[in-house]
Amino acid sequence: MHRLLSLLVLLVSLFSLSAPAGAAPSGSPMRPEEAFVLSAQALDAQTVEVTVKIAGDYYLYADKFRFHADPDTVTFGTPERPPGKVKKDDFFGEVETYRKEVKVLLPVNAPAGTTKFRLLGSVQGCWDGGICYPPNEQSADIDLLAKPVKTGGNFLDGLLGRDDKPAQSAAAATAGSGVADDESGRIAGLLRNASGPLVLLSFFGFGLLLAFTPCMFPMIPILSGIIVGHGHNISRGRAFMLSLVYVLGMALTYAAAGVAAGLSGTMLAAALQNAWVLGSFALVFVLLSLSMFGFYELQLPSALQSRLSSTASHQQGGSLGGVAVMGVLSALIVGPCVAAPLAGALLYIAQTGNAVLGGAALFAMALGMGAPLLIVGVAARSVLPRAGAWMEGVKKAFGVMLLAVAVWLLTPVVPPLLPMLAWAALLVFSGIFLHAIDPLPPHAKGWQRFWKGVGVVLLIGGSAMLIGALAGSRDPLQPLAVLRAQASTANAAELPRFEKVASLAELDARLAATDRPVMLDFYADWCVSCKEMERFTFTDPGVAARMNRMLLLKADVTANNDDDKALLKRFNLFGPPGTIFFDPAGKERGGLRVVGFMKADAFGEVLDRALR
Repeated sequence: MHRLLSLLVLLVSLFSLSAPAGAAPSGSPMRPEEAFVLSAQALDAQTVEVTVKIAGDYYLYADKFRFHADPDTVTFGTPERPPGKVKKDDFFGEVETYRKEVKVLLPVNAPAGTTKFRLLGSVQGCWDGGICYPPNEQSADIDLLAKPVKTGGNFLDGLLGRDDKPAQSAAAATAGSGVADDESGRIAGLLRNASGPLVLLSFFGFGLLLAFTPCMFPMIPILSGIIVGHGHNISRGRAFMLSLVYVLGMALTYAAAGVAAGLSGTMLAAALQNAWVLGSFALVFVLLSLSMFGFYELQLPSALQSRLSSTASHQQGGSLGGVAVMGVLSALIVGPCVAAPLAGALLYIAQTGNAVLGGAALFAMALGMGAPLLIVGVAARSVLPRAGAWMEGVKKAFGVMLLAVAVWLLTPVVPPLLPMLAWAALLVFSGIFLHAIDPLPPHAKGWQRFWKGVGVVLLIGGSAMLIGALAGSRDPLQPLAVLRAQASTANAAELPRFEKVASLAELDARLAATDRPVMLDFYADWCVSCKEMERFTFTDPGVAARMNRMLLLKADVTANNDDDKALLKRFNLFGPPGTIFFDPAGKERGGLRVVGFMKADAFGEVLDRALR
């Protein structure tokens, strides 16, 4: 065999025109197993990392990798490899190549009980001196239960991003997902490849952007209500301290919950999205709001106050522990849905196990999300006037905001009619308290007229919502849409229609039976970003027209049951929203998945690529 290979190399070298005369490297060509050294190890029970070290002046063809196993009962999924460098080859034209080293991730499908097997990998490449080798097969013994070989490192290395596991390419960050360059995968690559300070700064910036998403808005009246509830005597420094404790409680919880989700691969937040949990938390906000309306004062029993007064006098103006608990609950219940930065951090934690850097990144992101809240907390204190009617008015305004948060919390887990009626009642009663139906005195001042005008608007809006709810509308933003039945029906006919898939078996059956491109959307009733995608993106006429050319599938993971978890795990998702695209043959389109909310124009561009 070696003599035949040597003869073949000699013949190819005599007739090859792949390098001009005088440009060939000096020296003799190496044997292929010396020029291209293959090794492999299991990263976990489902993933094998194949490393090929490439000698200088040699390169490998990216499309010539072939892998199989002994025994053949062990199979591999689609290999995940980083992008190579395009080279103009005299024989094959423009080809993708690798030099120095390349790492490929192989998803493993092994029968139950099979933990050891032999991996057989075939590679093919060339020498710059003018020799192209035939395919060369090498082998490596794999133990799925063995821990990956470490290269050293310590706790500080993990914090600074120097992972103690074999380095992987950013493109391979989504092994097993079928995606090499989606946004969450690129963010996972940032965690893997960038320095620690750059990672933390980047995620702080991601958090600042997420702070202005609708998911974060309910935290504003929560924190403002805490500050306002302590009265006008609270100092600016105390207001800042309370706000900081609230944000730190939120950030620590976000980091801890994110690390747990990344290591376990489950959607921890979904367990909290049920009527009992959300109902209890909504009740807390109702009780807080009623205290702001003056029905009672929330305080410790007098005996306990007397016992603690000597040791807790420095905490006048609010309990730091209570504010921290409120920050924890807000992060768990009111926190944003999965977005690309969060998904990228969770993906990195799940694949590398580096919970230190992943948790630090999530903590920095949560601090970015909370930074505007610090400004809100201090500003809430500055708007407090001295004791008097104005201060009571401000407290009542924040009481209304807290009631609005309670309604917002319950919206995903109760029948749609109930939130409509609750919004209507909140608007109507707010209008009445602003004297919408009371006559103004003859010499009313400007502010009196202004607030009466606000009250009239709220009264009209609440009445419209009440009428719409009784007429059958379930959309608080368009309560009277049912009165335009004909136009509504015409528009509804143009909206994309989804087919629901409830399990992997149903998904595979639909993918096997179609001859069109496929779009799979992950959705949950409690996911605000999912509803944003439906309301603002999917209903865009241009987007809807493109989507109607595809088979549209929807995975509703509201219940977070075993089938829901299996669907999410199949695509390395940690929760909705997420959109996956497949070609007509049922294979996932790499680099197209969307995680989190995306505006119509950008989503339309993704659809154009998916339809090619």
